[in-house]
Amino acid sequence: MGRILFALIGLLLLSASAHAQPKTWEYRGGGNWKQANIITTQPAAAPLPNPTLDNAQRQLDAHRPVQAHDIVLPWIKANPHAPDRDRGIFILAQAYFDNGDRIWSFYECDHLLDDYPESRLFFMALELQYKIADDFLGSFRKKFLGLPILKMDDEAIEMLFRIQERSPGSPIAERSLLRTADYYYHTSQFDLAADAYGAYARAYPRSPDVPRVKLQQAFATLAQFRGPKYDATPLIDSRAMFRDIIERYPDLGREENLPEFIDRIDSTLATKMSWTADYYIRTGQLKSAVYVYRSLIKTYPNSRDAGLARKQLEKMPAYALAQPDAPAAANLPTTQPLGPPVPTSLPTLQPLVPARPAGVR
Repeated sequence: MGRILFALIGLLLLSASAHAQPKTWEYRGGGNWKQANIITTQPAAAPLPNPTLDNAQRQLDAHRPVQAHDIVLPWIKANPHAPDRDRGIFILAQAYFDNGDRIWSFYECDHLLDDYPESRLFFMALELQYKIADDFLGSFRKKFLGLPILKMDDEAIEMLFRIQERSPGSPIAERSLLRTADYYYHTSQFDLAADAYGAYARAYPRSPDVPRVKLQQAFATLAQFRGPKYDATPLIDSRAMFRDIIERYPDLGREENLPEFIDRIDSTLATKMSWTADYYIRTGQLKSAVYVYRSLIKTYPNSRDAGLARKQLEKMPAYALAQPDAPAAANLPTTQPLGPPVPTSLPTLQPLVPARPAGVR
């Protein structure tokens, strides 16, 4: 009885061990499946003891970046194959950052990311690069002749794109894309802002920021409308976006009073139709003018321009009024985009930040 019990316990332990190890199978064709080798990741190793780097880190902690630079730079040059060289490079990047040299700090982070992609400091270097880009998009300026006067906005946007390319789908890539979109919006580059917000909503549909992002995209699209004399596509697109937000996020729609924006858009679209009809009258195309006036009355019957259209129709000759009536308002494409669809990806930009110089300084 004891032997049977011992055997059963052994079988249970063996089964648990088998279930603890994940199995991966590869298809080799002809109905042949073979178990593949499993690569397991090891936990990140603790930093190696290094008195030189420890001393440089202490200088950084004491807010002495110049001393940290002077300690770590000779060590990096003298130890090109050291197992903890990535740590030395990151300390150097921090020293440049603390000393106000953001560009060289970015380059040293690039050095670490390019040459040591498996480093435990990889994402810390990305975070430092994000902070550099964020500072340049803020009030920080590059020095020229010792004075902080040069704006680096375009270079900062390129930095954020680099971060997204290095870690696609990661939280820092998500923040970088949203920071880019917000920068475009607050600098009135509304076409780029709308594209960037749209790319964010498609790439991160489960993000809690999506409702705000969709709202910003709608406002950025609306801001591209230049007036009744110009293309109405931004109006039509933004109206559809506002309607979608009201349906998906009713609380947000009420909070932002989006129905009022839709009413304003409808009023503007009515004015644009009235301007179009006036153009037909000036060019002698009275049948076309009648058609547009009738469409205006049926589509926006309560608008101010509808009242003006009724008065204009009373002045039209009989031959112009004899043409068939305009289609019902429900059949008019008043809420459908007239232009090309929103791009599915961000525009390709030319690199503005030059490649990392060879070597270190």
